[in-house]
Amino acid sequence: MTLAILLSGQGGQHPGMFDLTADHPAAQAVFAAATPLLHGTDPRDLARSGGDALHANRAGQILCCTAALAAWRALGFTGRAIVAGYSIGDLAAWGVAGRIADADILALAGRRAEAMDAASGEGFGLAGIRGLGLDALGALAGRHDCHLAIRNAPDSGVAGGRRDALEALCRDAAAAGAQREVLLPVHTPSHTPLLAEASKAFRSALSAVTLHRPPTGAPRLISGLDGATLFRPDDGIDKLARQISQTIDWAACLEACREYGADRVLELGPGHALATMARAALPDARVHALDEFRSLGGAAAWLAQL
Repeated sequence: MTLAILLSGQGGQHPGMFDLTADHPAAQAVFAAATPLLHGTDPRDLARSGGDALHANRAGQILCCTAALAAWRALGFTGRAIVAGYSIGDLAAWGVAGRIADADILALAGRRAEAMDAASGEGFGLAGIRGLGLDALGALAGRHDCHLAIRNAPDSGVAGGRRDALEALCRDAAAAGAQREVLLPVHTPSHTPLLAEASKAFRSALSAVTLHRPPTGAPRLISGLDGATLFRPDDGIDKLARQISQTIDWAACLEACREYGADRVLELGPGHALATMARAALPDARVHALDEFRSLGGAAAWLAQL
């Protein structure tokens, strides 16, 4: 049996996002590394406080990586696995796969957010639209001076641009027959050409980080940009930078998990959006988000059945 580990992107942060991992001994180093990056606030305390602070770009990216890494360390899974990350989750995947140290992943998350904020400014965001073909969605986005940011499925995608333009795009998408259209709680036009300068800045940050050979038994790492397997750390660094300003193909990542033989899927990070998409893309797999379990022990017991 094979496990697909999916690492959440931004948008699902919530006050209980660390409830299952907060006290686990193996997660403490992750929380300790994140605290100074959050201006001395423990990520568990920041999450519990709730409010808009959870969705500020820099805090949100650090929190998502903290959640993924803390959960992975706490679960201690050692079976056959493949890992893929959605947006900021793509960075966390390098930690899960043993390619970059956890502390470096968290520091890079802060640098990534800072580069994105500097490149985009105020008034931008993302909108999720389901029920239109991706070609139609891309054409509609172009008419509103927006860009296709993420391919989730043949009839589901995310567009990025100015928030007023995205509001108009959502109205036109609904008129064209979309089943759902919503502005996401993200304030940068991630994965669009508007962030080309952020890709350059983040590539410089990545060049200063030590890359590691994955330990024996580490999950197979696939690129969150296009679903391609990354066998050597150097191969994927450029993609990790480019995905900030290029359309990412999450559907290809899920297809890579299916081709690798994944028959169980576990989403690590806040929320369950990736688990929902995985249920549609891998209908024969058993799929859960960590948020769906009542305890870490319950999740570990489910994994032990592998």
